Amino acid sequence: MSKIPCKVLVVDDEEDILMAGKLLLKQHFEVVITTSDPYRIPTLLLENAFDVVLLDMNYSTGATSSKEGFHWLKQILQLSPKTTVILMTAYGDIELAVRALKEGATDFVLKPWQNEKLVAILKTACQNRASTSKRSAEIAERENTAYHYDGFIGVSPAMQRVYQTIAKVAATDANVLILGENGTGKEVAARALHRKSKRAGSVFEIVDLGAISTTLFESELFGHAKGAYTDAKEERAGRLEAASGGTLFLDEIGNLSLALQAKLLTVLQSRQVIRLGTNRPRLIDIRLICATNMPLYEMVREGTFRQDLLYRINTVEIHLPPLRERREDIRLLAEHFLKVYRQKYDRPELHLNTETLRRLNEYHWPGNIRELDHAMERAVILCDGNELHPDDFYFAPSENGQPKPHAPESITDNDYTLEALEKMMVQKALVKHSGNITHAAKELGITRTALYRRIEKHGL
Repeated sequence: MSKIPCKVLVVDDEEDILMAGKLLLKQHFEVVITTSDPYRIPTLLLENAFDVVLLDMNYSTGATSSKEGFHWLKQILQLSPKTTVILMTAYGDIELAVRALKEGATDFVLKPWQNEKLVAILKTACQNRASTSKRSAEIAERENTAYHYDGFIGVSPAMQRVYQTIAKVAATDANVLILGENGTGKEVAARALHRKSKRAGSVFEIVDLGAISTTLFESELFGHAKGAYTDAKEERAGRLEAASGGTLFLDEIGNLSLALQAKLLTVLQSRQVIRLGTNRPRLIDIRLICATNMPLYEMVREGTFRQDLLYRINTVEIHLPPLRERREDIRLLAEHFLKVYRQKYDRPELHLNTETLRRLNEYHWPGNIRELDHAMERAVILCDGNELHPDDFYFAPSENGQPKPHAPESITDNDYTLEALEKMMVQKALVKHSGNITHAAKELGITRTALYRRIEKHGL
């Protein structure tokens, strides 16, 4: 029996229900993912284009009001309006079913369900979703998507090389290291690799290593047993386990300390994790993608990044070019963002004039695509007429193609903290040397890597 090409998410707090649902549904549908934690719904929706969500109505112990179900129904429809939601509960009545349909659900199922009826409902939902998607795809194709590539926009030679590398590497399980400045689209590249891989039907787990504190690193990545530490009130799988079978994206890997690098390397070499408070190793099966804006090779020479970890994570490297090196794409990106914000802010007549396009193309864009995105949104909001002029944008001055640092902030009488003083000294050094990182670092008596970290820390 051939399976229907449909992605189904089942959300229920009872493991028995999840197991029974997965065993039944995976016989009929290509992808079936389950979770007992409704708070994972937003992440799963971002990582997977689900056609149907089968959603339980109650999650708290003893709850029968269905309040939680309606909350998550609303969240799903906001995050993924095209996804079909089917609600299920053991405490149903006509009034509840009518309310569910009014609030956006497509159908309502009572537990325990009848297998044949549940499969029939989901098949109908998937078929309707497929018809809608086909129509949307035809419309998108007519709207000239020739310069789009799986989340990217660009026709420049630099981006064509990126597309070619992604196409070659995606189908393999090779570890990939994505390098590039802030705002160049490293997460977009990681998602493209996942969508084009053999693991596309499984989870895409993102871990921002720059946002995880040293004390929580092992618990967050490896998981913990109940009572492993003071706040460990229940057993929990780590992010590495959660990604098993799919893709693990470690963003900002250059921020890890040497001690944490060693722990991560051990796990990647053995392909198994041991939760805190236990001795039992658990095998993991992940496709690893890492990203950073930091100079890892220079950090290896300085002894701040392990060479063996670098070799482990970079079977293939993808270098994302800064926007100033792909100027052919600036107009395409600007028009794309203008289209988005025209619709968002109801400014259908707004357009870019020739002089504005010229200035956008000449600007050095130190913040890359992210800066262009924010600049377009700000201009759309502040523009008075129907034409965007250069005066609607803020173009920071530059020297030698580098952004000119802001003048150092003065220290007030009440702000003699070490952090404030450090920020002021970093700013002074950057201004003195016109943004030259090497000279500024030498002036401060620190390495380039250390200066990069302080620039990131203080938002300079």
